[in-house]
Amino acid sequence: MSAPLLKVSGVDAWYGESHILHGIDFEVHEGELVTLLGRNGAGRTTTLKAILGLTGRRTGSIEIAGVQTIGMPTNAIARLGLGYCPEERGIFSSLSCEENLMLPPKIGEGGMSIDEIYTMFPNLKERRNSQGTRLSGGEQQMLAMARILRSGARILLLDEITEGLAPVIVQTLGRVIRTLKDKGLTIILVEQNFRFAAPLADRHYVIEHGHIVATVAKHELASKTEMLNEYLGV
Repeated sequence: MSAPLLKVSGVDAWYGESHILHGIDFEVHEGELVTLLGRNGAGRTTTLKAILGLTGRRTGSIEIAGVQTIGMPTNAIARLGLGYCPEERGIFSSLSCEENLMLPPKIGEGGMSIDEIYTMFPNLKERRNSQGTRLSGGEQQMLAMARILRSGARILLLDEITEGLAPVIVQTLGRVIRTLKDKGLTIILVEQNFRFAAPLADRHYVIEHGHIVATVAKHELASKTEMLNEYLGV
C-alpha cells in the first residue's frame, strides 16, 4: 500500500495545563474516509485540532503527505490541503450566505466552483443573499461544508456535522459525503451518530481518555458491534 496521506504518531496535546491526548496513533490513506468515535470528552475534537495546530502544546509526529507539521503554524498546515468544518460552524452573521462562501482563500487546485457547490447544495443557492443568522441550522451546516469545498482542500476534517439536525438534512449530508469520497477526497469524520457514520467509513478509530483503544475496519463491523457498543455507550 502507498504511504499514508496523513500519519499521526505518538501525539500528545494540551490545553493549558490540561493533558488531553496521550500518544494518539492513526493513519489515513488518500481517498479514505475514517471516523474518530468515542464518548464526549474522549479527545476526538482535540485530535482534529491537534492536526491543525489549534491546541496549545503538542508533541509527537504529524505528517501530511510526508511533511512533518508539528513545528508549523496553523496557516501553513492548512495550505498543505486541509479543510476544517468545526462543530460550531463559524458562520459570520453579518455576511450573506454567498459572502460566507467566498470568504476562505484558495489553498489548492481543484476546488469546486460556485455553480458546482450550488448544484450540490440547492438550498444555499436559494438563500445566497440571506444573512448568516437567517439560515437554518441545516443550511448553516451545509454552508460550513461548502466553504471548504471551494478552497481546494484535499483532506476534510469534519466535526459533528449531523448534530442537532433533522433526519432529512442528515440524509442530504450523507449523500454529499459519498459524492466527495467518490471524487477522491480524504475525509476524517468525528461523529456521534454511528448509524450515519458506519456505512460511510472505510475504518473506525475508537478514542477513550485520549488514546486510540480500538480500530475497526468496515468488514469487521458485524463481528465487533458488541465491543463498539460497550465503548460508545450505544
